[in-house]
Amino acid sequence: MQVLAKRKSRDVKRTIKDQAAKDKALQSMAAMSSAQIVSATAIHNKAVPHGLPGVIGPSPLRSPYTTGPPLWNPALPQAGPSQDQKPFQLSQPYPHTTDYPAPPQTNNAPPAWEGRSIGTRKLRLVEFQAFLDYQRDPDNYAKHLFVHLGSNVSYSDPMLESVDIRQIYDKFPEKKGGLKELYDKGPQEGFYLVKFWADLNSNMTEDANAFYGVTSQYESLENMTIQCSTKVCSFGKQVVEKVETEYARFENNRFVFRIHRSPMCEYMINFIHKLKHLPEKYMMNSVLENFTILQVVSNVETQETLLCIAYVFEVSTSEHGAQHHIYRLVKD
Repeated sequence: MQVLAKRKSRDVKRTIKDQAAKDKALQSMAAMSSAQIVSATAIHNKAVPHGLPGVIGPSPLRSPYTTGPPLWNPALPQAGPSQDQKPFQLSQPYPHTTDYPAPPQTNNAPPAWEGRSIGTRKLRLVEFQAFLDYQRDPDNYAKHLFVHLGSNVSYSDPMLESVDIRQIYDKFPEKKGGLKELYDKGPQEGFYLVKFWADLNSNMTEDANAFYGVTSQYESLENMTIQCSTKVCSFGKQVVEKVETEYARFENNRFVFRIHRSPMCEYMINFIHKLKHLPEKYMMNSVLENFTILQVVSNVETQETLLCIAYVFEVSTSEHGAQHHIYRLVKD
């Protein structure tokens, strides 16, 4: 009995020691900005002294931070929005029910997307995707979607939930032109938060024929010229910005703005490469906890903000690939 008791005591002490070493390594990695991410080999070398080599079993996929609750509870399945545990305190400006009968078919009936997807009466986001594609010849084409937002919305879909924008101020630039200043300037109905579960599970060949790109499409009832600013942020600070201008094309009784196959910047390509080579998904999520993107679409002529979309990320664990959840940003 004494031998068993001593062995049990050693096991308990070893478990406590291993967990403390693991937490120490995770805290070290959590302090890295996206520009400081190292390769899997370097991370592994840093982890070995802290007792992290060859972690056995499923990745815990939890945030190593102790400064606040994790953005999401990743232990929950990602099969659909109704199964997501929301990371923020939600507001409920709409009746919370899944039974939304289609309104009468009259000229005054709002479109199905209104209140259920990203858009205002002036501009609507129809599609957004970041991808890697490869084409060596006309018969050899492959495409992988890292993230994707589609436009399939119906009256049966629930209204968007709301999140207080003040909960995410620290994840985006706070100086002139930052999220707070933009929201105060308005219009508030054009501000959204998107949580992406990015699909990094791609084994496509990456040679000179590989292309990293972003495609987005907007539509409006107004003829105007739009400007799209995309800011990549690390620890709430802007790292790189891309600004694109797009003119309207009249199609099917509406004006369409299509930014097609815009090349991904070198910073993002390198970031994806290094992120994919981290040995464990919980390490990827530790880095992504401090990685965000702020996208602002404005009217070139009037400088009016039309849409402002804040993106936060986590790695998808679903066999169905990339997933997402959309929220309206409000200030209660």
